[in-house]
Amino acid sequence: MKNPMPQVASLLLEKLLLLVHVRPLPSSSGGEPPPAPAYYDTSCFKRGDLLEVPRTLFIHFGIYLGENRVAHLMPDILPAFTGDRRQIQQVVTNKRLILGVITKTASIRVDTVEDFAYGGSILVNHMDRLFQDQVLGNEEAARRAEKLVGATAYSLLWNNCEHFVTYCRYGSPVSFQTDKFCETVKMIIRDQRSVLASVLVGLASIFCLGLAPSTTLPTIFVPFFLWMAG
Repeated sequence: MKNPMPQVASLLLEKLLLLVHVRPLPSSSGGEPPPAPAYYDTSCFKRGDLLEVPRTLFIHFGIYLGENRVAHLMPDILPAFTGDRRQIQQVVTNKRLILGVITKTASIRVDTVEDFAYGGSILVNHMDRLFQDQVLGNEEAARRAEKLVGATAYSLLWNNCEHFVTYCRYGSPVSFQTDKFCETVKMIIRDQRSVLASVLVGLASIFCLGLAPSTTLPTIFVPFFLWMAG
């Protein structure tokens, strides 16, 4: 019998992506979504500009290469199986994206502004104010982005689209979204109420699922580790 865990993980991640306002991509491997309205005025973009597309809980980043092209990093399982650039360049489906997150594989790809933004608003060089004198020349940023196009490793916290663009434009791969997430986790751990909450969740799991190592051990060890780390 097939292991159901990959399907369950894929389903949960897909629901999470929808929750954070990722535009749904086609579920079939060959289909393509209807094109987004071509209303973006690219005349205000310069080669090497850093483009940001805010979503509900995160921001997607890319480097403008000129001629309506944007280089950006996306989780994608396909480069792990084929080097065919025609296949890889097809629109990344939900399944490809989710499996890329799970297997920590991605590609730095070049898409049109419309496909990159997918109907969202675009901010230009909004991060420059945070780096002040560290901003590299626009041409240098674009060349760095072009040099990195292709398959790459992926990490939600340590190698995402923000790390890619900050390396290209500022010379140092950083992610303020990762820093904010880690600070939030640190606050939760330091809040001793999380110990009580974990105990209550553990007791509820024992009550609902029964007394077993899979429910009892987390009920003991999770509150203990939170207490010691707090």
